[in-house]
Amino acid sequence: MMKLRHSALSIAAGPVWLEALLAHSPDAAGLILIAQNAVGNHRDSREAHFARRLQEAGFATLLFDLLNHYEESRDPDTRFNTPLLGQRIRAVFEWLRHQPPLTTLPVGLVASGTGCGAAIRALAHEQDAVSALVCRGGRPGLAGISPLRQVACPTRQIVGERDEGLPNIRQAYDLMTCTKDWRSIAGTDDFFREPGALDDAATQTTDWFHRHLIRTLPAAESNPGSPPEA
Repeated sequence: MMKLRHSALSIAAGPVWLEALLAHSPDAAGLILIAQNAVGNHRDSREAHFARRLQEAGFATLLFDLLNHYEESRDPDTRFNTPLLGQRIRAVFEWLRHQPPLTTLPVGLVASGTGCGAAIRALAHEQDAVSALVCRGGRPGLAGISPLRQVACPTRQIVGERDEGLPNIRQAYDLMTCTKDWRSIAGTDDFFREPGALDDAATQTTDWFHRHLIRTLPAAESNPGSPPEA
């Protein structure tokens, strides 16, 4: 496993700051952005477990929150405001463009829950921001019909076989015109809580990114730099 440097970050998104954790290595195969619908807990959450699986597969990761502490505790409806959350994902794209140590890496994006709708809205506006998208369960339909049709990057939809929202997810998936792939994890629900289910979803995710993220480097790299400061 590659040696990673972990950096706690705060990323500006309009009037708020999003907490994030970057795990980076100059020899990473790519950088995977992981949108988290909760706040903090970047080392023990389900998304953190997902990040570690991606790191084991050779990827750098940026796990970032879509909400701040106030919104999580006092304004829970914010998590359903997909236009706002989509703008925050675009703010992460903008931050990334100003990080020289990371700009040579192809970028993938993972989202779940309402973050799926937000990710699709963000990518409808910035079609070249990432090379591939993975939605794990979630509510992609919250993005709206037009954004779903505008996503250009290869997209894999991973669902739990017992997810009660499957009809809505399938309806949204069928609206997408990009290269796409549907994968179902047997015996689990939308939270992938059954033993091994989250790991199965992580395996399907790393497979998709290994297939669609291609790193192009100069003939000779020198001084690859260090990750951004917190």
